Amino acid sequence: MTTTTHDDLLGMLLRRRQSVYVPEGAVLEEGAVLEGAGPSAVTEAGVVVLEAELADRGHLLTAPLRRALTALSADDLATTGRKLLADVDALMGSDRHHAPLFARFPAETAFQPAYERYTTVVAEYLAAQPHQPCMNCAGTKASVRALDPCAHLLCDDCLGAKTAPWNCCDQCCEWYECPICDKRYETEGPLDPWLDTGADRAGDGGPVLRALSLGAPGDAAAELGALLARRTPLNPQDHDDLVLLLGHLDPAAAAAWLPPDIPLRESKALALAPLLDLPAVRPLIGRYADTATDVLRILVVRSGGDPDLLELPRLRGLPRPVRRELLALLDGFDFRRLAEDMARHPRAWQRVGEILHPFEHARRHARVALAFAALRGTRVRDGALGEVLLAEAARHDDVRLAGDRPHVVTWQARVEEALGHWDVEAAVRLLRERPGEFLRRLDLLLARSGSTTLPDTVGEALADVLPRSGPGPLLGAYGRMKVRAVPGHRRVFFPRGRVTKAYAVEDHRPPLPARVAGRAGELIEAEAVRRLAERDGERYDVAVLDAALADLPVPFAERASAASLVAVPRGASLPMPQDSETVRLFLHWTQPKGVRVDLDLSVALYDDLWRFVGLCDYTRLEYAGGAARHSGDLTSAPAPRGATEYLDLDLPRLANTGVRFVVPAVFSYNDIPFDELPDAFTGFMAVTGKERAVYDPRTVRQRFDLAGDAKLTVPMIVDLRTRRAWWTDVTLATTGTHHAVWGYRKQIGRMGNDLLDTFQPRGRATLWDLACWTAAARTDGDVYVRGRGHVLWGYRRAEDEPRADFALRVRDGWEPDALRAEAELTDRAALLALLHGDLPGAEAAASGTAYRLFPGPVDEAAVERVTAGDLAGWLEPA
Repeated sequence: MTTTTHDDLLGMLLRRRQSVYVPEGAVLEEGAVLEGAGPSAVTEAGVVVLEAELADRGHLLTAPLRRALTALSADDLATTGRKLLADVDALMGSDRHHAPLFARFPAETAFQPAYERYTTVVAEYLAAQPHQPCMNCAGTKASVRALDPCAHLLCDDCLGAKTAPWNCCDQCCEWYECPICDKRYETEGPLDPWLDTGADRAGDGGPVLRALSLGAPGDAAAELGALLARRTPLNPQDHDDLVLLLGHLDPAAAAAWLPPDIPLRESKALALAPLLDLPAVRPLIGRYADTATDVLRILVVRSGGDPDLLELPRLRGLPRPVRRELLALLDGFDFRRLAEDMARHPRAWQRVGEILHPFEHARRHARVALAFAALRGTRVRDGALGEVLLAEAARHDDVRLAGDRPHVVTWQARVEEALGHWDVEAAVRLLRERPGEFLRRLDLLLARSGSTTLPDTVGEALADVLPRSGPGPLLGAYGRMKVRAVPGHRRVFFPRGRVTKAYAVEDHRPPLPARVAGRAGELIEAEAVRRLAERDGERYDVAVLDAALADLPVPFAERASAASLVAVPRGASLPMPQDSETVRLFLHWTQPKGVRVDLDLSVALYDDLWRFVGLCDYTRLEYAGGAARHSGDLTSAPAPRGATEYLDLDLPRLANTGVRFVVPAVFSYNDIPFDELPDAFTGFMAVTGKERAVYDPRTVRQRFDLAGDAKLTVPMIVDLRTRRAWWTDVTLATTGTHHAVWGYRKQIGRMGNDLLDTFQPRGRATLWDLACWTAAARTDGDVYVRGRGHVLWGYRRAEDEPRADFALRVRDGWEPDALRAEAELTDRAALLALLHGDLPGAEAAASGTAYRLFPGPVDEAAVERVTAGDLAGWLEPA
């Protein structure tokens, strides 16, 4: 297991939870300060400087965190502050360029410049977006304002005399006090305590400050528990975080920290691999590993490989006691499943056989010996081994002798044979044994049945397998049924791999009858709602859902997703920044020692029909008089500074030139794969004209790492007509060297057309589907939908209304039962499914669950935050 530092852990928790951890002993429970004398002038001034630095990076201290930092000594504050700024810079991608405003912080605390800078930045944020978080309660009510003169953000409730003794009266005629910095301000008469920032004249398109909270001791354990409990594949960032967290645990104490169940096979291998060499805890492996592939993954991880099995390391040898225990474990599995698992990874299992020596213990573990003999094509000859193999083969109907070599007729081969003969009934009988495979083949079964209604054979089998199927096959089949009655043009496939590649073929399949596809989809949807209604867990008094989640598909192919600032699902459609007409693309990379690496940031431009109309890259630094403008070609990126390229896109001007689709791309000009670079990332930011640097972390909207064995990546496609970006996150195949956008313009255009054709009909289950199902199944009160006008649409289920029908009403936007300006969440259990985490009043919820794509004050509410994968995982069968 990779060893990680404590600083790595703190950086990970900041990224995942927006939490900051102060040195132990600085604070008591709920942020109460240990020291009673109050902060020193040096530390108070240092915290003001830190606030200014963080505001410049788009971040904000909440009250408990600020008090904890103020309680530190000057040295501890310096250490904690530098670490925090470094972690925020790394999160936003600005650590490669950004130097602190006050380089000698906090040894020389330039209090007045820091105070003025903090006040200016807060005023700018409020002027662009009034719904900023209150530093005391983390709410985002429209009444959040900046207190004069400290500029700390507060809502009226947190300053009002009715809730806290922080002012003399409503008019502040004698004094008022800031509950964030505890400073008291005397007045000489009635006084308005708020700074004039222009927030009352602001729009809603500006960015929201990210509130940083005070971390709790159990946060790391909670993140570990959530990752080990995940039922959908981890993306690379989550995978790395799990490895980091496991690296801080003692494998010898695994019995204390292992959960009762680890659903994901790859996560299971990461957790169990270190136990293999510890005799005291090795028996725990047998409790969790229940397939031969589990054992294979554990051996690969133990040898330094990845549990995805895409690349095999040199397997380390096994001591004799370990070999005996693993052979006994494998021998306990069903032979048919054992042989099929080995057949899925034949090369890997042949390597395992070299270190496991299965024929040495053939009499004791005859089942394993026979499986390896079939895998290797071992000849059954006279002698002790031959006798054992023949005797064991006679016990299994699936084993045949092809000459003198054993051969296993797999279940998969029998299914393919039945489908090849168009024997739907035989295929259905076999597929009923494995619900996931049945749902993956549902489309084919329905097509080959030739019926205009749902065939009884398939319908009865579907009703049988649905309660036993996993979330992935269930959601996949539902998405296919949504569009299967529509004639297709091209089918896009995303093969399994460490980078996402897409390839398309013509879709020659005739569409299914609408009644067939519709009825199958209804059965799947009813099953999803039934599961969610019957699962254990919290029920909700109220739900608030964002209709914009309809533009976010349930994540798929996450193993190959790029690690990013915001985990946008592939195929999602999101509006471009509303507070800016210009978007700045950026690319940063650092080359390995002794190797020159030339990466190029480019855009390809297409019209309505995906005809190529132009480009902007190192060969053409301007397009259409500056509608697109490149910063210039950098051909190397030596450490430690690396290199950065920029490309500005003036969206309205580009649209006026006849451009419809803008496709950003990153090329490795001299054919060096991205995974050989120690550091490489790209992304985009909004350009408002108020930036204090070319790379301003406050305006970064998305950044993601460049990784994998690829030399050309396309992160997104911008549709200028709708001002929306489609998140693609795909790599394209390259040939030769000297890669540039001109040489790949046709390939990029075909790919873009195929991807949008695939993504736009919404042929996949969406987070909106999941949110509506969950709300209808688990909410006993009102369900509110945000995003259909300026008010919330309210729905309430009738007593005799089936929950699946209620979900349909909410999802499809039927006439609402009520309209509300704001949902009442105070002291209620709430389900929140949001695009932006900026729901007013969420901080008053007593408990509940929240999903949000973009961070916001909802993160500080007393609700459990979940990921898109967690929502999908709730569909796991009981």
